Amino acid sequence: MDLSERLKLSDKSTPASEYDRAKELKAFDDTKAGVKGLVDAGIRTVPKIFIRPPDELAEELDFPHVQLQVPIIDLDGLRGTDRRKEILENVLAASETWGFFQVVNHGVPIHVLENMLHGVRKFHEQDVEAKKEFHSRDSETKQVKYHTNYDLYYSRAANWRDTLTVYMRSLQNWDNDQLPSVCRDEMVVYVEHMKKFGEIIFELLSESLGLKPNHLQSLECLERKTFVFHYYPECPEPEITLGSSAHKDPCFLTILLQDQIGGLQVLHQNQWIDVPPIQGGLIVNIGDFLQAVSNDKLKSVAHRVVANRVGPRISVASLFQGQMIQPKLYGPIKELLSQGNAPVYRDFTIKEYMSTFQSEALGRNSSIDCFKI
Repeated sequence: MDLSERLKLSDKSTPASEYDRAKELKAFDDTKAGVKGLVDAGIRTVPKIFIRPPDELAEELDFPHVQLQVPIIDLDGLRGTDRRKEILENVLAASETWGFFQVVNHGVPIHVLENMLHGVRKFHEQDVEAKKEFHSRDSETKQVKYHTNYDLYYSRAANWRDTLTVYMRSLQNWDNDQLPSVCRDEMVVYVEHMKKFGEIIFELLSESLGLKPNHLQSLECLERKTFVFHYYPECPEPEITLGSSAHKDPCFLTILLQDQIGGLQVLHQNQWIDVPPIQGGLIVNIGDFLQAVSNDKLKSVAHRVVANRVGPRISVASLFQGQMIQPKLYGPIKELLSQGNAPVYRDFTIKEYMSTFQSEALGRNSSIDCFKI
């Protein structure tokens, strides 16, 4: 008997009259074994709590399937005058039109990337009892937590993934001993590289906007960081669920590391475009906050992860979220405004935005739209 049967989890054949979603969500969450626990138990069908609503599945038929390529930017020769100008132009074009781009020759050693992916796998594939130590739905006081979907209890359909999240709210008070011992060393090294690479990307974005290189950094965009370590197990029915629902990121910038499984898609011109893995590459995407401070010049775009019969897929998202501990107002950068380019957004705090973002299911609405004038 598999775990879904022991938990009495319904599948797509279960009549609506026999389906108690709230009860089944709690039963699943109480195991603290996550989606991986279901797969390890030999599950053969996707439980109903993960099945997308009929209207969502029907919408898939309306999206054309075309072959387009997300921009790839080579940072080789970044410090050279001619190459830097070309790179700045490419960064601006990609950020304005796609909101996404892949980066190669970024300076982060490939062994650091590979070790981090291996570390994430070690955490999620260790004994369930070891992971339970970090299981929590408290995002206010817990700085390291493991769970399945922050919006599990109010989403229309749960996503097929488990997540370890690390909130680095203040580096001054950060203690590496809080990190899981099984992957602590890999995390410490990776975080240091992401901080440095984040500085480079913010510098390029500042310059591409016609600002001083340190402008975005002076706004404390790099102050608060959240690292999200996703594990997407293989799925027996990937066509009826998602690894991650379509959403825009609650940050200034996200740097994403993904393995070679694939599954990430970005919405471009009303089409879902695959973002195929590049060995040793990193993905950069513009977040909601950067769209707001650039007054809509840079675009935060919807993206998602499809489920896959092959797995696990592993990814690491590094979110740069700005100053939150000491309330700071963010709004359109004055140097980017003019008589013909009035502010699109009112000033807001990161805490105010996050309250809106976390009160709804992932991707249900665009949280940044709430702050439009």
